[in-house]
Amino acid sequence: MSDLHQKIKLLAKDYVADVTANRHHLHRNPELSFNEHKTARFVADQLRSLGLEPQEGVAGTGVVALIEGRNPSSRIVGLRADMDALPIHEANDVPYKSQVPGVMHACGHDVHTSSLLGTARILQQLRGEFEGTVKLVFQPAEEKAPGGASLMIKEGVLDNPKPTSMVGQHVAPNVPVGKIGFREGMYMASTDELYLTVKGKGGHGAMPDQLIDPVLMASHIIVALQQIISRHRKPANPSVLSFGRFIADGVTNVIPNEVTIQGTWRCMDEEWREEGLRKMKKMAEGMADAMGGSCEFEVVKGYPFLKNHPELTRRMKAAAVEYMGAENVVDLDLWMAGEDFAFYSQVVDACFYRLGTRNEARGIISGVHTPTFDIDEEALEIGPGLMSWLAIRELNQR
Repeated sequence: MSDLHQKIKLLAKDYVADVTANRHHLHRNPELSFNEHKTARFVADQLRSLGLEPQEGVAGTGVVALIEGRNPSSRIVGLRADMDALPIHEANDVPYKSQVPGVMHACGHDVHTSSLLGTARILQQLRGEFEGTVKLVFQPAEEKAPGGASLMIKEGVLDNPKPTSMVGQHVAPNVPVGKIGFREGMYMASTDELYLTVKGKGGHGAMPDQLIDPVLMASHIIVALQQIISRHRKPANPSVLSFGRFIADGVTNVIPNEVTIQGTWRCMDEEWREEGLRKMKKMAEGMADAMGGSCEFEVVKGYPFLKNHPELTRRMKAAAVEYMGAENVVDLDLWMAGEDFAFYSQVVDACFYRLGTRNEARGIISGVHTPTFDIDEEALEIGPGLMSWLAIRELNQR
């Protein structure tokens, strides 16, 4: 183990109490997307306490700061954490339970933010031992389109100075605490929201000959749209089309005038993403017209697919093996969930990895976006130390 490796390990251990306290504060005081005002002030104050000069108000509530090592312009690595919470009422009975009714850090963004603050503290302490600059990016609104990442990029977060790479860390409730996961290339899916309104002519259910039944039309459309996946997609190209909301506001013997449908479209190829949407719109509108009605097909564009740069990810994984041991670094499967870190990955070399937080013996097994999500807080020592090591190894590479 190198001296620098050992220093980071010791600092991560020394600072874990502060990281945990920060996580508890953030967890008690969650804020929804684009409203992270108190969170942003807290982050900025923490950075100032380290002697840094944060830039506030980026994309509304984003915070950016630089930690300069030797030869600051030689190489720049960006480290990103998201800060927003979800509209979920927490069901956990813990001392740090959310104090905001109906709002909860159910996706681990409190962990990401507190971990990056811990990373900042370690790197600031060791800034004389690495080349280049670390750019800290505390980002709002990962959970809500158009995504805080896209807005921060528009406001220049990847400029002045421009990172040569971006690194992000996310909790993994399916990975045991103490382990880290990586995947090269395609990792997470693009996400688009679909809103369909199928219109016909309602009336008495006993007189179907006098109606243009939107319930029947909508049912045919939902089934038919799955053919876009089964008969137009290349089998090796992962795609998911799911509908989670179907509202036909009639009763047993009353057919409504219209039906509303909501769904999600996810894939890992930008050309196929657009082609699939065109085919779905054409099919839905055509079927409704052929049955005597109409269909309004609205798409709310979400995030692109997330791709981990192969060479960067291999370097990150090798560095993680150095820090954690090979037995604690695992390979990840494709994941059809979405993540706005994907915007960074489309324009700069990027690596998005997973921090294990699961502990079955302690009953910490709930998935993200659930009222009982929590983490094994042993991860709060691993997260800052590992990210510090990854950043320094990337900056000091020859």
